[in-house]
Amino acid sequence: MAQEPKPERSMEARVGRDKQRYGSKGERLVAGVVPLSTDRTQVLLIQSSARKGWVLPKGGWEDDESQPEAACREAWEEAGIECKIEKDLGEIEEQRTEAQIKKYGATAPRALYRFYEVSVKEEKASWPEAYKRDRLWMGYSKAKECLKDRPELSEALERCSMKRK
Repeated sequence: MAQEPKPERSMEARVGRDKQRYGSKGERLVAGVVPLSTDRTQVLLIQSSARKGWVLPKGGWEDDESQPEAACREAWEEAGIECKIEKDLGEIEEQRTEAQIKKYGATAPRALYRFYEVSVKEEKASWPEAYKRDRLWMGYSKAKECLKDRPELSEALERCSMKRK
């Protein structure tokens, strides 16, 4: 039996927080991915939107999708990858200081993250946020160094099954 073609992903990233989900304490619910190479020796990081460092693809979980769908949507919008979820890495509480959070606005909420380890099925040449983000494959030590100022992202990296050399 022929497999139905999957719909093409949108080339426009979602913006705004109209559909954003929030937890019981008012925290923003965020879904993200730890994208690994097939042999699990490399992780794909993306440039932060402010271009001040490297981060994991992540973003708000919206009310019209499941959390795994949100994570995969963010992987597409921010990194231009089609991925398959391999493992739920669980929840990670916000670890940034109030000062770090407030630089995004006086009323910026704390976040509660859920990350998924994913295998990358395909990297596309163009994607919604390609104009503002680069992506780079790197080994564990380099990724750990790049994420050192983002403890919640470092924790997601630690929880994944990436080979540490």
